[in-house]
This record gives sequence, structure tokens and C-alpha cells, in this order.
Amino acid sequence: MKETTPTAMPVSAVAVDFGGTLARPGPSPDAVTVAHILSELGGPMIPGGFAAAFEGVVGRARAADRPRHEQTPFAELLRLAAAESGAVLDDPQALARAVFTAVPDAEVDPVAAHALRNLHEAGLVCVLACDTQRPESVRRATLRRARLSDCFDALVLSSTLGVRKPHPRFYAAVIEAAGCPPEQIVFVGDTPRKDAVGPLAHGMRAALISPGGRPPGLDPRIGVIAHLSELPAYLGSLHAY
Repeated sequence: MKETTPTAMPVSAVAVDFGGTLARPGPSPDAVTVAHILSELGGPMIPGGFAAAFEGVVGRARAADRPRHEQTPFAELLRLAAAESGAVLDDPQALARAVFTAVPDAEVDPVAAHALRNLHEAGLVCVLACDTQRPESVRRATLRRARLSDCFDALVLSSTLGVRKPHPRFYAAVIEAAGCPPEQIVFVGDTPRKDAVGPLAHGMRAALISPGGRPPGLDPRIGVIAHLSELPAYLGSLHAY
């Protein structure tokens, strides 16, 4: 019986990063912006010291989360800052959604979106797999505006999981969402460690988006493309779907 080589094995699913891959990187609200948005909502009582408290909470949370590849939920950051500053927040989760509704999400690249639609129409399972502070409802609204909501069979977001790439639980969630063996998944993104090396270590294949070409020392099993629009042709070159 002839052994199936990795490049001949069919691809059943693609896992796609968001910022820098499907979309141009979007803004992340700073402490002053968050305090201003909460004050504009009118309901919560936001004292003058909230912004400083929030900035301190975020800094401490990032320092604690980074070594473990974890992510403290944005609503929890709001709650902790409120406790420190004396602010009154009735529903931190609803306020987190409000903050990220007021702060524009990243703009989806229409050329990348077209390529993704083609892959979905070709029968591939498409999973959005990204690190983000934004709640799932906000990211889904972004996808609806870009007419991509029907292209994704599942969303794997660090804001929902509580862990970020390259945490093993993140990749396990991607594999579960794809609903197929990991070797039939191609993970696509622009960060070598998180979007290529990590997926490869967990049994998936990977295509790194690198406009400057192949980075030195990159594992030869990892494909390199300049833009997401090249992914259909790349998969076709593997005779993979």
C-alpha cells in the first residue's frame, strides 16, 4: 500500500488568523478612551481615577498572563478597575461589548475576503482562529459587515477561551472546531511562532503570510505566501483539495 505523503493528504479545513491576515490591524482602546466611553454611556458612575486604575490593572494582568499565554477577560479588567477606583459598573460584560462597539474593529481586506469565500465555496471548513480582546458578538458583527459571517463554520477567539496562541488549549480548540484530523487542517497567519510553528507542533499544517519572503530558519514544512489571496493557489499546488 502506497504511503500518503503530507502534501498529498487532502485539506478539509483552514484556520485563519484575523489581524494582519484577513484584516488590517485594528485599534486597541487605551485607558483614557475606555473611561471616556463608559462616561458617555451615562449609566455607570466613573470617577476621575478610573483611567489610571484601569491602566494599572491592564499592566499587571498582562505581566501575569503573558508567561502562561492566558488572557484575562476584558470585562474582568473593567471590574477590577472599578473596584480600585470606586466606579459603579452594573454589568461589566455588557460594558465590554459597548466599549468594543464604540471602538472600530479592524477593517477586513476585501481581496483576502474574496479568497476566503472561494475556499468556503470549494467545500473547506473555515475557522477564524485569533487572539483578540473583543467579545465574540463584536467580532461576529465585523464579519457580518464584511459579508463573511456565512463563510466561517466556527470562531475560536482568545477572548472566549481565556488563552492565547501558542497555548496548547487554543490549538486543541481549533482542531475540535474544524471537526477533522489535525493533519487535514492548514493554519494561516502572519506570526511565525503563533500561526505556523505552534500549529505545526500540534499536528496541523501551516502557511505563513510573509510579504518579504521566507524568514531565515523557518521549518521547510511551513508554506509561505505573501497574502491570503494566494492561499487557494497554494493549496492547489499541494493537490490538497
